[in-house]
This record gives sequence, structure tokens and C-alpha cells, in this order.
Amino acid sequence: MKRKVAPRWLVIAAFAAIYIIWGSTYLGIAVAIKTIPPHVMASVRFILGGALLFVFLRWRGAPMPQWIHWRSALIVGILLLGLGNGSVSWAETMVPTGLASLMIALVPLWMALMDWARPGGTRPKGGVLMGIALGLGGILLLVGPAALGLDRPLNYTGVAIMLLAGLAWSLGSIYSRHAAIPDNPLMLTAMEMLLGGIFLLGMALPLGEYNNFNFAQVSAESWLALLYLISFGSLLGFTAYVFLLQVSDPAKVSTYAYVNPVVAVFLGWAILGEDITPLTLAASAIIIVSVAIITYFNTRPQPKALVPKLPESERPAQATAERAESAGRCN
Repeated sequence: MKRKVAPRWLVIAAFAAIYIIWGSTYLGIAVAIKTIPPHVMASVRFILGGALLFVFLRWRGAPMPQWIHWRSALIVGILLLGLGNGSVSWAETMVPTGLASLMIALVPLWMALMDWARPGGTRPKGGVLMGIALGLGGILLLVGPAALGLDRPLNYTGVAIMLLAGLAWSLGSIYSRHAAIPDNPLMLTAMEMLLGGIFLLGMALPLGEYNNFNFAQVSAESWLALLYLISFGSLLGFTAYVFLLQVSDPAKVSTYAYVNPVVAVFLGWAILGEDITPLTLAASAIIIVSVAIITYFNTRPQPKALVPKLPESERPAQATAERAESAGRCN
């Protein structure tokens, strides 16, 4: 599958979106689930966001997706949003946010290994694995023992749910790069949010989230947080993520999992007045270096194999062979 080429400024803007906006959604989710059950909140977030985007795109003349596109969007929507994002919201009611951010930081590792394990996959470079290990160390330093919940008994159900969330998100991200999808990434975003939101709506039923719940009881702060999650976290952030999966390497895209906790910590300092210590600054620097390492080893050009020069009479045959080899290469 040939990777799409996109303008550099657009790729940079998309990375900025998933780094900064998704870092702020930790705060948004925490405020929203104070008065809205987690799966109900996530389902409303994605159904409304997906429906608005789908109607807008159809109004602008985007073609109706084919059935095979809906099938791909259903699988990716369930993995990314249903079992991925929805499980994060659910687990944050059971485990400290520090532990949640650490387990989400495993996403780059899962994505690199899954991309390697798939048929025809790409083996991660040693530098990429070094960057992943350094990033995990930085996250561990950032959140600290207390934030990890190590000073009290762990809720192993919440830990298992967070592990499921990371694995599902990684699998959905890898699958979306090779599935049959519409040409318009915005349409793909709308479809995945719609179908993932419907799945979340169904998940809330067996978990009893509708029992004694009334939207009239939702606080103004939770409504504002939900509005932010729909407009920025879903419509803008998720669109940027789907776009990057089509134009960049999985390990490079997944570096958001390292940067998001750093953004969340600094937002806590700026908005909630939380302290930032020298250890926090050191951990943030380590995480940024790890992202730079992963990016460097994913963009460094590979050395070209030396091709012996053939006599003039044999050169057309060589050119034909090179074109055939190039046509079969998966970038």
C-alpha cells in the first residue's frame, strides 16, 4: 500500500492537534464524567460529532460511502472508540489518571509490534525501540508512585480495562492503514465516530449506566466539557489522527501517547493551580527527547543498494526489472 503524500505544514498541524488537543481531553473527560456516566458520555460525544460531520460532508457533495467502507469503519470504530476511548473513560472511574496515562503510553510499543507482526509488516528499527523505552521511563518519572496508585491497593479490573483500551486502539490504528476506506479522511472520521458511538451506547446498557440517570442532573461544567470533547477532541483531534495514519509511520503517529500526559500536567498547572516540580520538568524533557528519537529513526533515509552498471545493450532490460520491483514494493 503506497503511503499518501501530504503537505508538510498540514502534517505538522495534525501532529500539533493530537499532541495538544488530546492532551487536554484528559481534563475534559474527568470533568464530563463527574455527572455523566462514562459510556453514555462517550456515546453522546461521538454520535453527535459523527452525525454533524457526516451531514456536513454530504451537504458539501461528498459521495455516499460504499458498504465495504462501512464495514471497515465499523471495525475501526469499535476498536478505536468503543474498546479504546470508551474504556479509558470507564477505567478512569477505577484507577488514578497517572496509571491510566502510563498504560496509554504503551500504545507506541503495541503499534510497533503489531505493525511488525502483520503479514508483510515492518520490523521496528533499534532506534525506535530505544525511543519507546526512553518514553516509557519518562512517563513513569512524570506520574510518580503516588499518581500510579502504588501507595494503595490497585483496582485490577481498572488495570485490565486500560490494557484492553491500549491494545484495541493499537490494533484499530494498524488495521485502518490497510483496510478499504473512502478517499476522504473526514468521511472516514464521521463514519467511525457514528458507529463507535452506537457501540458505546449499547455498552452502557449491561453496565447499568442508564439506571437512575437523567440528563437534567448534568452540571453546566460537564456540558461544557462534553461540548469541548465533541468539537475539539473528536471532530478536530480524531480527524487529524485518521489523516496521520494514512501519511505517516505508526510508531511516529503513536508518539502522541507520550506527549499527551505532559500537556495534561501543564494544563493542570495552568488551570487548576497544580504544582510543577523540577522532576516534572526533567521527565517532560526525557519524553520530548524520546519523541525526537522515534521521529528521527522513522524519517532517516535508508541507504540505497548499489546497482552494478551494465553494458548499453542490457540497460533496457535492467530498467524494466527495476520498474517491476518498484511496482511491487510496499511503502
